[in-house]
Amino acid sequence: MSIFLNAGVDEAGRGPLVGSVFAAAVILPAQYDLPGLTDSKKLSEKKRDALAAAVKAQALAWCVASAGVDEIAELNILHATMLAMRRAVQGLAVRPHKVWIDGNRVPRDLGVAAEAVVKGDSKIIEISAASVLAKTARDAEMYALAERYPQYGFDKHKGYGTAAHLAALQQFGVLAEHRCDFAPVRNLLAQGRLFE
Repeated sequence: MSIFLNAGVDEAGRGPLVGSVFAAAVILPAQYDLPGLTDSKKLSEKKRDALAAAVKAQALAWCVASAGVDEIAELNILHATMLAMRRAVQGLAVRPHKVWIDGNRVPRDLGVAAEAVVKGDSKIIEISAASVLAKTARDAEMYALAERYPQYGFDKHKGYGTAAHLAALQQFGVLAEHRCDFAPVRNLLAQGRLFE
């Protein structure tokens, strides 16, 4: 008897001014033990981290992929997100029969049947699992960046355009890891405000 395998896909990091956009794809087994798993935005960081480890341990297959700042600048954030999602699906060690994508768009050329589900990270457990993996991977990138550039506060605002982040950009300038096509960064680049 063949088992019909669904993969869930979600992204993290479309809105921030710095760093990569991440996507994850997850195929869960018929039986799993992931209490409290839901949309990653509704979970504490500690709970997300614990669930990410549990998902990786229990999933039939999982893959986290990203698109970097150069690809975001070249393609725009929407198409870079679609690229990261495609990479995540294609990186799965097990081929799914169908892919559920959080949101209202399906990446092209997935090579497998796919359907977009608005607010899918709260409705479909595989998408919830993917949202947790994508978010924890994105956060890990921000913590690594915070170690290199502590004055920007990436560990606190995770790269979003908060008042603290914008003030740091004004004071210290634009890093190579900033997204040059996002307006606050683009405006500072036009003034020659590079990190020194």
